[in-house]
Amino acid sequence: MRESSQFRVEKHRASAQITLASGESVSGCFFLSGSTATHSGPERIADLLNGQPGFFPFELDGGTTALFNRGHIVAVELPSGAAEARLDPGYAVATKRRVGILLSTGERIEGLVAVYRPFGHDRLSDYARTQETFRYVETDDRTLIVNSNHMVELMEIPGQ
Repeated sequence: MRESSQFRVEKHRASAQITLASGESVSGCFFLSGSTATHSGPERIADLLNGQPGFFPFELDGGTTALFNRGHIVAVELPSGAAEARLDPGYAVATKRRVGILLSTGERIEGLVAVYRPFGHDRLSDYARTQETFRYVETDDRTLIVNSNHMVELMEIPGQ
């Protein structure tokens, strides 16, 4: 029988599909806290990924928990309808840029990125220099969290 601890932090599960640097994809759940020090509300997948370096636990669809190295995560696909990216403070007023991204796996994605910078400093090059490693990309049919270390090419798609 498992003993309860006063130091135990309750976690909730968040479904997602992870694409690894090997090109393999795995489905399962992240374990997220009910709160975070960086913003109000519960921890989001991007918060966990942008947190400490190294490994994090991920429950595979079969029920087994594996540890994955953040550095080898190329992208995380959120479930259909997930609005995690839109929960960021300032999302409504951030400049949105339509971009094409070539990932290290050879996959090309197209979608919107939010640039959280003041007017005049909200270019795609400003977005490319932000500190967060894992960033949201909203495509027409899904939301991804992409590891910027696996972005080989990033270009703005004009006129859209």
